[in-house]
Amino acid sequence: MHSSNGHSRAREGGSDRSDPVEAPDSVRYDDPWYDALASGWGEADDAPAAVPQARAERADGATAADVYLEVQRSAAFQEVRSRYRRFVVPAVIGFLAWYVGYVVTATSAPGLMAQPVAGAVNVAMLAGLGQFLTTFLLTWAYARHARLHRDRAALELRWDTQELTRGVRGGRS
Repeated sequence: MHSSNGHSRAREGGSDRSDPVEAPDSVRYDDPWYDALASGWGEADDAPAAVPQARAERADGATAADVYLEVQRSAAFQEVRSRYRRFVVPAVIGFLAWYVGYVVTATSAPGLMAQPVAGAVNVAMLAGLGQFLTTFLLTWAYARHARLHRDRAALELRWDTQELTRGVRGGRS
């Protein structure tokens, strides 16, 4: 059986050299998991799925794991994580406080929550609808913050990491 990139899928994890001949200037997609079968898809019930071999090492001994650790320790990565935490931690604390406050008030002060505001609408109904509203507002604020403050830097980090790991694999893409 052939995968979408034209390479054969071998059941035992070995390579099948009946691959079509590639043009010299074509780009080969060299991902060890690309041709691996998903769990439960076409595997024998008693045979475990073959795990692809680890990436090759560079001449200086660096592996892809070393590249990822280097990126994780970089100032750019730490800045992206810091921006993420500066938004998420206060947002989560604020939202959880608002939610717990709503639940505690509903159980400990039912008289307050039963106060009518307009017709059949009472404080509890407004606070409950406020929970939905704040969920949507928080989602919008998170997406906006990510787009304005983190996405570009994270995309640059991703690109740099891919370039570095491409170097680990010996220049193959």
